[in-house]
Amino acid sequence: MGNRIEEQNALMLRRQEDFRLAAKYVALELAQVPVVEKAVLFGSVAASLAKEVPRFREFHRAGVKIWHECRDVDLAVWVTDLKCLKVLQRARSRALGHLLAERNVGVAHHQVDIFIMETGTNRYLGRLCTFSRCPRDKMECLRPGCGTTPLLQQHKEFPFNPSEALASGRAVVLYDRQSA
Repeated sequence: MGNRIEEQNALMLRRQEDFRLAAKYVALELAQVPVVEKAVLFGSVAASLAKEVPRFREFHRAGVKIWHECRDVDLAVWVTDLKCLKVLQRARSRALGHLLAERNVGVAHHQVDIFIMETGTNRYLGRLCTFSRCPRDKMECLRPGCGTTPLLQQHKEFPFNPSEALASGRAVVLYDRQSA
């Protein structure tokens, strides 16, 4: 089991690095969109990983701790205009295509969550939808407020606290138009 633990730990660390690279590629592409003011990586991809008992049956049953499994990239993106959401979707997809072509790192668009923030107020507005059109007649689209602004997804009872999630030491600024 020792080799299997080492393999899983290496896999978890590589996954985090791949996701960090994806975040950088997406932030660089988003920086080309005039309404984007800032992009910040946060969550487990931005932080140092901790060891925990994973969900994988083999390790879970034995109580073996391995590095945390990063499941997606969390990017907070400040915008000045919500009419740009389709452009942001395309930028995310284009960046991930470049990442695959240039570095042979595959990250799916739905693995990059873009939290849309209001410039000036730091107010969380919703997430950039992963569906190509809005509304899409999916269960996710039936949540109150979802689709009021096309492609701005709302999550039922989602407690996002920007001041906590984006606190210094827990987040990494990848792009800031003010400092560019």
